[in-house]
Amino acid sequence: MRLAVTGRDGQVAASLIELAQGRSGIEVVAVGRPALDLARPDTVFSALEAARPDIVVSAAAYTAVDQAEDEKDLAFTINAVGAGKVAEAAGKLGVPVIHLSTDYVFDGAKAIAYVETDATAPLGVYGASKLAGENAVAAANPRHLILRTAWVYSPFGKNFVKTMLRLAAGRDEISVVADQWGNPTSAPDIAEAILRAAAVLGGRDKGAAFGVYHLAGSGETNWSGFARHILETSRALGGPHARIRDITTADYPTKARRPANSRLSSAKFAAAFGWTAPDWRESTAAVVGRIVADHPGR
Repeated sequence: MRLAVTGRDGQVAASLIELAQGRSGIEVVAVGRPALDLARPDTVFSALEAARPDIVVSAAAYTAVDQAEDEKDLAFTINAVGAGKVAEAAGKLGVPVIHLSTDYVFDGAKAIAYVETDATAPLGVYGASKLAGENAVAAANPRHLILRTAWVYSPFGKNFVKTMLRLAAGRDEISVVADQWGNPTSAPDIAEAILRAAAVLGGRDKGAAFGVYHLAGSGETNWSGFARHILETSRALGGPHARIRDITTADYPTKARRPANSRLSSAKFAAAFGWTAPDWRESTAAVVGRIVADHPGR
């Protein structure tokens, strides 16, 4: 099975490529700029056609949450129009599309974990553009799997885990928000879930359950709890460490509002595809271990 993933330099694309190297019968081709540029939707079809996929993984996105408030048109071009063109291209090629979305489609007002049928209410441009992308994907290709995930980190690219380790290398104390809750989710775990779902979508079961699913790490925490686990794991491995000081969202104002509750229930995905992400602490420790081993001074 050949998967074409958009976003050559993204965390999920890098994780898929790495994971596929150890799986027989799986090939992952990353398709990115300049051949495929979601800011130029006219580039999408020819780039994906050249990749000859059995399944398209739509992972590329505009993810600068605060900057999106000032670049609304660009965010919507990439996350809505571009995502729709990726799904449309997959449909023209006769293959399913697996599209990654976000917890930011919710306003965070719910007291417990969100399920797929909960009403969406984005707080900012980024979330609104991603929700528009979900709708565009669903309209363009009935054979779609939309995976909402949250708090993504990995050994690749820029993410919260890498930021905490970098800051800890030069500080004794780091202030981290303690009143926003969610499910830290490892990109390698997302990649594993995608391959498992792809095996179902690309198999003989043509009645596979397409639609919207939540896919996040098991267990929950807040940002400061996430940071503490990162740095405690790092210290145990001989890597950088710093104290974490709890602050509130009000103490750390940002241009875009964040959901206070980003918790996602992944029970529907587990029931449909027979896979549940590991506990977030386990996956975090694995990623921290890799980063510390590669960059012991950070």
